[in-house]
Parts: sequence; C-alpha cells; structure tokens
Amino acid sequence: MQYPKIPLAQTIIQLCKAKNVQHIVISPGSRNAPITLGFSNDDFFTCYSIVDERCAAFFALGIAQQIQKPVAVVCSSGSALLNYYPAVAEAYYSHIPLVVLSADRPKHLIGIGDGQTINQQDVYKNHILYTANLSSQMDAEFKNRDEDEPAIFKNIENKLERLLGRKQELQQENETEINKALNKALSKRGPVHINMPFHEPLYELTDTLIVNPKVIGFEKRPSKIDDFIYNQCLDAWNSSAKKMVLVGVNPPNAVEQKWLDELVKDNSVIVFTETTSNIHNPGFFNSIDTMIASLDEEDFKALQPDILLTFGGLIVSKKIKDYLRTYQPKEHWHIDRDYANDTFFCLEKHIETTPNNFFETFLPQITHFVKSDYKATWEAVKNHRKEKHSEYLTTIPFSDFQAFETLFKSLPRGIVLQLGNSSTIRYAQLFDIHKSIQVFCNRGTSGIDGSTSTAIGCAVSNTKQTVFITGDLSFFYDSNALWNNYIPANFRIVIINNQGGGIFRILPGNTDSENFENFFETKHDLTAKHLASMYGFQYVTASNAIQVKNKLKDFYSESEKPKILEIFTPRTVNDEVLLNYFKFVK
Repeated sequence: MQYPKIPLAQTIIQLCKAKNVQHIVISPGSRNAPITLGFSNDDFFTCYSIVDERCAAFFALGIAQQIQKPVAVVCSSGSALLNYYPAVAEAYYSHIPLVVLSADRPKHLIGIGDGQTINQQDVYKNHILYTANLSSQMDAEFKNRDEDEPAIFKNIENKLERLLGRKQELQQENETEINKALNKALSKRGPVHINMPFHEPLYELTDTLIVNPKVIGFEKRPSKIDDFIYNQCLDAWNSSAKKMVLVGVNPPNAVEQKWLDELVKDNSVIVFTETTSNIHNPGFFNSIDTMIASLDEEDFKALQPDILLTFGGLIVSKKIKDYLRTYQPKEHWHIDRDYANDTFFCLEKHIETTPNNFFETFLPQITHFVKSDYKATWEAVKNHRKEKHSEYLTTIPFSDFQAFETLFKSLPRGIVLQLGNSSTIRYAQLFDIHKSIQVFCNRGTSGIDGSTSTAIGCAVSNTKQTVFITGDLSFFYDSNALWNNYIPANFRIVIINNQGGGIFRILPGNTDSENFENFFETKHDLTAKHLASMYGFQYVTASNAIQVKNKLKDFYSESEKPKILEIFTPRTVNDEVLLNYFKFVK
C-alpha cells in the first residue's frame, strides 16, 4: 500500500484509523492531496467524493446521524472550509460527531498574499468542541533558518541535530492535538476541527510508514448520579400531582421501552412527544400543537405542571415553549450526560446521565402513585382534539394540510423518514406517524440549508428505504445535493411546492403586499422537472387529492432510479386552512 510522504498526513490517517473514523467525505482540491491520497489508498476507509463543500458536510452529517460515530470531511484551503460552517453549526447544536479536516498553507505562507489562503485557525471557534491547529515540519525548518543562533550552533551538525529535535517536538504536539480532537468528538458528541498545514510537494507517495503516532484514549465519565440527587427527585416526584415529561429530538431506540411503558402507568404523569422524539406508547400525547391550541387561561393554569422532566434534544413546538415559559413548572429537570438547555427559564436540575440510567435507578424506587386526575384531564382534551381533527379533514379543499395528511398515511412501515425544516416539520407535528418509522430532521439550527444532503447521507448509510419530505424553497436551496454519485435507487423525495415560502403566510404580517411576495414568500414558478432529468431521478407530479393518492400507490416500490414526487398546492389557500384548523379543533 502507498502512503503520502508527508509525516503529518500519515499521522492523521493512522489516528483516524485507530479511532475507527471510517467514513471520509472528500471535496476535490490540491492542498488536501496528501490526505486524500492516504485515505483513498487504504481499504479501511469508505471514501466519498462530493464537490460542493456545503453539501459534502451535510452529507457527512447524515451519515454520522445514522451510525452515531464520527465522520470526517476533507477539504482544500481557503473558502472551502467556510462552506462547511452551516453543517458544523448544525452538528454543534444537534450533538453529532463531525470531524473537519481542512488543509492549509504552512505558517510562513499565510498573510503574504498567497493564493487560496485565508486565516483558517479557529475559524469555527463559536460552534466547535475542539480545534487542533497543527504545525507543518517545514515550520521547524523556517524557525531554524530564521533564528539568531548562538555560536555553538553555527556548525552544520549541531544545526541539523537541533532541527531534528524541533521536528520531533512538532510531531509529538501534533499527535497530542489530533488525539484530543478525535477523543472530544467521540466523548462529547459534536464537531471538531483539525487544521492541517501541508507543504509542497503534495502528491509524493511512499511505500513506507515513517511515523508511528501514539494513540491516546479517553476516560469515560461514570454515569452514576449521587444518591442525594436521586432522593431529592424522589421526594419531589412522590409529592407532586401534576408531572409532565417532554421529549425533544431523540435517536430511535435510545430509551428502553420498559421504562417508557412504566411512565404511562402513573395517572399523575403525562408524556408529551414530538415527531422527532422517536418514542411511542398509546398513552403518550403526540401532536402537541393540536393538544394545546386554543386552550384558555383557566385550562392553562389547571394543566400547569408541578414538575417538568425533559430529555432529548431541541423542541420543535413553539406553542409548548410559549406555554411553559408563561406557566412555568415549579421545577424543571433535564436528563443528559453532557448538555442541558434552560429552554423554559426555570431549569432546576441537570441530571448528568442517560435517560436509561436515570429511569433504571429512579422508577423502581417509586413505591406508590400520587392520586391525580392530571392525565385523565389531558386525555379528555386529546380525545376531543382527535375527533375534531378527523372532522376538519372532511371540510377542507386541497391544500398543504390535506397533502401532508395523505402523505403520512401512505408511508411504508419500517422506513427512515427525513423531514425538511420550516413548514414541513411543523405540519408533521399535527399527524400520527407509525411507530415503526424512524424520524429525523436538522433541528440544531433549524435551517433549510442542507436538508436534502443530510437525507442523502442518511440513505447511503442505511439499509432501510429513506423517504425525504421537503418544501420547494428548501429543495431548490440545496439542489446541489443531487450532484452525488451515491444516491441509492430506493431513495424517495416528496416536494410540497406551494410556489414560495408558505410558512411566512402563516406568521403575522401583511401578506397582500408586493414586498411580502418578493422578499418574504419569494414567489416563484420553478419546478424540479429538469433537475430530476439532469440527475437521473424518475419524476412524477400531482396537483389535487386524487392525483396524490394515485401517484403514491407505486411511488415507494422498487425501481432502477431514485424518485421525486412533486405535489403542487394552492399558494394562497394553505395559510387559511392551517390557521382555521386550530380554531376548529377547539
């Protein structure tokens, strides 16, 4: 096997291998040639070539999201690594391990006007778990050349000896920094940045490994919580008649079902879940926005929890956030090994363990249930809302609402569902999705950039069929995601095309002005037809309820190419249908 001749490149490749960073997403460039050659020559690594760096980073994020292990992205110097930033921020807030490997010039070529060169050190400093700014061995040569040496170092032998010593010091420093960065990605679940200065020549190869980097492990923190904390929680739990469990973004199968089922037995406990929670029980309360929409002040006060227990990532529902910020619980506890957001401005306890570890210790110690009608009250609301929801569907014209209802009913069991942001994820909150379906969405930054690329990364790393539902603006914004040679034939995209940013029609504001159409809604007449043809997708359309049902009949079936279904809905009807829904279900 051939290796890059540059010691730094060999060091990074060997340490990635030792840390089991197997998936490498590479964007073409020259300065990153040493590491590109090293990864692609080694059968241990699975390498992908994605030209657009923004798409490449989200593609890598989609893989990491699925395998729950670090995935590396490799780019050249200059603006290339800036295009990674949206995905880096998403990984930071979604706690997804992404390893950014950016090539750079040696120090003496930075800040002198050399081409394709920017200040790359600490470029992600506000959204990164760790940055390793490495050194090139050429840095040692320039330092040795420029220093004013004492007389003892004037002879060539002493100068060479000192140079070799400096190179060895730099090698050890680089090894330590690379280990620290990769260990942080593994232990803290988030993005890290390794900036790699490479000197020319960049393409030289060798049959010999000239470095043997030290592999430094990391200590796993104990997840046992102090008995004092547990006793405090038990005392509060056993004396409270109204307890709300709210679950945010959560990976599938992250919490054992037996503990979830145990929570349902307690009449003083209600469990609110979101589409992205990936936990299920018939006694849980999903469709949060439908549940709490149009409750009056008396209802809100009656349902105000004494204890709010949260776990998982960020919450989608703006309504539940507004509610709990206004009607705050007496105590808010959040369970997570590393992170706790004070989302409702009343965080009392950060329980630093996993939900499984907490429930395994906590729930068996609850010897009696508090007498309460808390869950019964909420169940009455849920049953009423469910009846009104079904009734409303019989009264409305074809619209986004009706299209989403048909879509979610049509989804095959056992698939992976990727959702775009903005309107798509919010509509998804209003409908039931079968428990066999795993649901994902980029909710760290909630941006529309990169949703398609993430979904494709997910599809590539998953044996299950991946279905991606998105809005038109999200799809066109990330259309370079389709410039990808790895899309499996069973991948499916559904585009809800309402000719603009439909969510802005739902928000307060003047929707009838020209400024609104141009600068908020951004009205357009684009379709995905030519993109589908260019990138080799089967393409079908629908523009009414009957067509949607008919086109969905064989949409998920096996095919030689991936498929796109573009559903056209009426631009000026959707907002009225959705806003009237919340009035109707009351």
